[in-house]
Amino acid sequence: MYVPRFNAVEDEAELRALVAEVGSAELVTTGADGYPRATLLPVIWDGDRVIAHFARANPHWREIGEDAAALLVCAGPQAYVSPSWYATKAEHGRVVPTWNYSAVHLTGRARVHDDPEWVRAMVTALTEKHESGRPAPWAVTDAPEEYLTKNLRAIVGVEIRVERVEGKAKLSQNRSEADRRGVIAGLGVDGTPGAVEVAEDMERVLKSSKSID
Repeated sequence: MYVPRFNAVEDEAELRALVAEVGSAELVTTGADGYPRATLLPVIWDGDRVIAHFARANPHWREIGEDAAALLVCAGPQAYVSPSWYATKAEHGRVVPTWNYSAVHLTGRARVHDDPEWVRAMVTALTEKHESGRPAPWAVTDAPEEYLTKNLRAIVGVEIRVERVEGKAKLSQNRSEADRRGVIAGLGVDGTPGAVEVAEDMERVLKSSKSID
């Protein structure tokens, strides 16, 4: 991932928080024909590994060899930035559109798990993550055992041992404060998916950079 210095996110806690909040990532591996394969999977990043699962009917998992090189792409909020929001547009007009976003790339080695107990533990962990905090959380054990066993046979687990982590937050850090304020205001009323979230991230980063200064 191309990461300019001012867009780099190096705080591991912040990166883990983003992955946990999004809850999914594109798993990219290379097929036998040399072309990439990609599948969006619900994920849990725990320690130095990520666990997830495929639908058994998805042929992608069958092409993952033992310790195959893998890339997980976790995409956070993103939004189009109109040059009309920049304060400097009125000054000289030398402005162009851009795209703001946050992302985490996890690179490592993948291993498929077709063991029923491993898959059950993975599904239990994933369920507990998303059900915790709900008024009436659903548990894996709430389903009849026969029904649960049947559904667990329909999925295959995968584990990625993480070797490299890259984080990027492209949030107009290279612009003046006035321009950034203009973008935050514009995104706040834009109405497109992700716009408000990007504006909130920009506000947080702007406050953080001012406190450091």
